[in-house]
Amino acid sequence: MRSASCSDGPSSPWELVPFACPLMRAAALLRGPGSLLLRASSGCWCRRFWAASGEAAAAAASPGSGARSPFDRQLKRKQKNWAALQPEPAKYDYLREEVGGRVADRVFDITRTFPLALDVGCGSGYIAQYLNKETVEKLFQVDMAENALKNTMETEIPTVSVVADEEFLPFKEDTFDLVVSSLSLHWVNDLPRAFREIHQVLKPDGVFIGAMFGGETLYELRCSLQLAELEREGGFSPHVSPFTDVTDLGHLLGRAGFNTLTVDTDEIQVNYPGMFEVMEDLQGKYIFHKQRMGESNCSWNRKPILHRETMLAAAAIYQEMYGSNDGSVPATFQIYYMIGWKFQESQARPAQRGSATVSFGDLAKINALISREKK
Repeated sequence: MRSASCSDGPSSPWELVPFACPLMRAAALLRGPGSLLLRASSGCWCRRFWAASGEAAAAAASPGSGARSPFDRQLKRKQKNWAALQPEPAKYDYLREEVGGRVADRVFDITRTFPLALDVGCGSGYIAQYLNKETVEKLFQVDMAENALKNTMETEIPTVSVVADEEFLPFKEDTFDLVVSSLSLHWVNDLPRAFREIHQVLKPDGVFIGAMFGGETLYELRCSLQLAELEREGGFSPHVSPFTDVTDLGHLLGRAGFNTLTVDTDEIQVNYPGMFEVMEDLQGKYIFHKQRMGESNCSWNRKPILHRETMLAAAAIYQEMYGSNDGSVPATFQIYYMIGWKFQESQARPAQRGSATVSFGDLAKINALISREKK
């Protein structure tokens, strides 16, 4: 059985361990916290747009593009399509539904109605299911996996489904009042471009509210696999995809043109019987290679196989380093939540430096002033 808990705040950063390090020294260092038609929900047909020209899409997905394109986007599309067709999706979508609800809560914190909204990387509609007509009047749902859009959850908001890549949004400038995204942007090859695309389709005074996995996600699994490979094979390969660091996120949003930024972190910890159950949820059953969450590694430099001895050693290390008294092991998911606004003249601006009329030193006297006024 899985159980989940959460806590606020980021964990310590990862350290790179040389291959030549002894196993226990490594453990000490690594230990750390075209166009088709799709039916819209209103019953009418909507258009499926190509996200980019063939040349641009091919360039973004090319394995020869090196560090500029760390992920195989075509493979990720297949993984998400496979995951959308699996039975009992709610059994594996618990994390996406939880984070989608928290993104929706941040939408509700803004006391206005959004006539037109966009959900980037919507999946099966993990955010839309929590929204209502009083907050969002119409919602466009965009995802690269058509099977996910065919199996979206019911919502009271009129929706339109569009198959497109998150990096190439097929909408005109200044179109949407609100853009949301939950646990999708960590798979894009060009995150700065994705932020610029989102900023471009927002209307002035529009807001972007998103969530993505942080750099400390699955650090227990990453550490266990690396230590096992160091011991059994003399080196390690990346088995967990790279994530963005929180210190970079604010800079990327600012460079894209967003202002009045808010970035905060959260951690959700899920308990599993063992490491193999963690990997089954993320990747699926090893025999059938079914992608349950659709979160399998799609890096170009991923290692195609893990040897049986290495897997057994990793499971033992996982249990020894992170196991609880009841025999379960934790899997930590670090979540970054971000809010950014597109500039408009009517927005509130910070006061000019030196324009304050009250000193912070006077705050200590506030109780005395209040008491004097009451008399």
